[in-house]
Amino acid sequence: MAAPSTSHSSSSPSLALEDYSLYSNLSDDELLQLAIERSLSDMQCSPTATPQPPHSHDGIHSGADRKLDHPSHTPHNPPNCSFHDPQAAQTPAHYSSPNPPNEKPPDLKTFDGTVSRFLTGSGKRMVAYRKSDGSVVHIAPEPDEEEEPLFSAIREGNVSKVRALVMCPEVNLMLPSKPGWLAVHQAAWFGQDSCLQMLLTAQPGMINKRTSRGESPLLIAVSRNHLRCVEVLLEEGAEIDMPNSDRETPLYKACEKSNPAIVATLLNHGAAVNTLCIQGWTALQEAVVRNNVEICEMLMMAGAKHNLRNIYGITPLFTAAQTGQLATLRFLLKHGADINTQAADGATALYEAAKNGHQQIVELLLSQNADANKPGKKGLLPIHIATQKGYTKIVTMLIPVTSKTRVRRTGISPLHLAAEYNRDNILVMLINAGFEVNAQLSVERSQLYEDRRSTALYFSVINNNIDAVQTLLANGADPNLDVFRPLMVAARQGCIQTITLLVEHGADINASIPTHPTTFPAVFMFSMKYLPMFKYLLDHGGDAQSCFNCMYGSQPHPALKTTRSDGNVLHSQHLPETNQTKGVQFCEMISAPSISRWAGPIIDILLDYVGDVSLCSRLMEHLDSYSEWSNIKDKAAPPRPLLQLCRMRIVQMVGHWQLKRLPLPGSLISFLQHQERCLDD
Repeated sequence: MAAPSTSHSSSSPSLALEDYSLYSNLSDDELLQLAIERSLSDMQCSPTATPQPPHSHDGIHSGADRKLDHPSHTPHNPPNCSFHDPQAAQTPAHYSSPNPPNEKPPDLKTFDGTVSRFLTGSGKRMVAYRKSDGSVVHIAPEPDEEEEPLFSAIREGNVSKVRALVMCPEVNLMLPSKPGWLAVHQAAWFGQDSCLQMLLTAQPGMINKRTSRGESPLLIAVSRNHLRCVEVLLEEGAEIDMPNSDRETPLYKACEKSNPAIVATLLNHGAAVNTLCIQGWTALQEAVVRNNVEICEMLMMAGAKHNLRNIYGITPLFTAAQTGQLATLRFLLKHGADINTQAADGATALYEAAKNGHQQIVELLLSQNADANKPGKKGLLPIHIATQKGYTKIVTMLIPVTSKTRVRRTGISPLHLAAEYNRDNILVMLINAGFEVNAQLSVERSQLYEDRRSTALYFSVINNNIDAVQTLLANGADPNLDVFRPLMVAARQGCIQTITLLVEHGADINASIPTHPTTFPAVFMFSMKYLPMFKYLLDHGGDAQSCFNCMYGSQPHPALKTTRSDGNVLHSQHLPETNQTKGVQFCEMISAPSISRWAGPIIDILLDYVGDVSLCSRLMEHLDSYSEWSNIKDKAAPPRPLLQLCRMRIVQMVGHWQLKRLPLPGSLISFLQHQERCLDD
């Protein structure tokens, strides 16, 4: 005994999707014809095969789901006897096992094993008998459940046969074919209004009986778009607002199916219009999301309220904006719906439209004076989320109506998001619109990042977005506002182009890190492995003298302690443990295992930027560790050449940026700028 519903044609999702992709453009009738052809081919391949009626569950499914349920075969390959599922091979079959499956199923009373059921790729139901060790005893098609004559006659629409069965005293109309599935449900499902009328005349008490999922005959008829069955049920006194287990009423389901005729019929019979489903949705909200203005008009005339909220605090207008339903949004605004409605999390309809890229919706809302300065999720404004998503045209519409004061209150500028998500075009738009390039994140938002970043410039630098860095610096971005300077980030990433841009726009080469203090410029920690970059920083004012100021001097140094430092600050390398009062010294830094191998060349370069200095005992140990570095010790021995001392004095008096303006020969200018020799990369 089978009740109408849908069943999956394969136990494998990939097979089901494959069938759907092949035949999704076919109508139900065409799919049914393919199913018949396959069934006939299966019958030819197996003498025991019998045609399969459409099996189903009690539920109500969409037409798209039903397309998945029809067995089908590839049009280019004629039907054959094989199954998609290798375990489902039918007779004749060849088994390599010395104990092939029996021809007859074992007696379940004495069988010691497991019985499992599955579907083949063609949709055939199979049953397998296996011993406890997993070996197959018997595989065969599952015996078909014989459908009761009454249910079969209803499905076929055989009115005379139904009349005869109904009149038969042996037929119990209140006896279900499956749990909760009565003959009246069968008639409503298949749209057999004459059979339905006959059944209700014979047994009126079944009119409001529910299926196992709480579906009344009326709700089933509505879900299947059978208008005449709906009318029959209503005329016979069916309870019009009886919901299913999800608290969906027939009116709600009619709106979901976007069927104006059935909606009108239900409303004419007094259906309640403001009943909430289990998610708090009303029939109006369902009609709005289907963008059906005709149904919305009928519901409003019947007393539907447009300000009711679902369990998430969402009104129908919010739903229309969120899903991009322009027609129903206009309708709701015309009828006075609150344009600035907010969900439970504070998001506005405008915010949701901007987030989802609904340009026409945003345009309509703004034309009706929607407030663009109400903060939504996470305290962001619509312009923030539109910037983050990269919706340039929506940002263009939001800029004139967004208050910069309100933006500052949020603790984050749209510029931050444009830089973080590499929205370069929007970044330029925002700058041209007057958004502050040096706006900093609020303390609360900055603390969300381990490196405590605060500027849009930092985001662009860490993204290695050179164009954005150039745009921000050209428009006045200050490279010295972040705790961990953008210059250090660029050095850590080894991007000489970004370093050049930052230094040219005033980046402080000698800045330190408050959380990791050093007695020398912190940027040196990230550039010493790349000597051309290291030299560039020294050429432009890097403090080389501080690298030779050691508190221990020629005395023995304490044992070096190293620690794994924060990856966002020190690039996850073993570095000396920080002394919070005095900071890490250069000789300790250069002794880190990841840097000590370059100690000689690094010291050699530094000596070109200092006068008379003394090498501490630890630096001497490094130079003594490699014989070819002995000449570097000689270079550091006093007295330093007079030419070097004069160069240092001139640079100190004039400054690095003024050297080119001196009325001196080019070769001398090059010498003062330390360009007298080249370094190999």
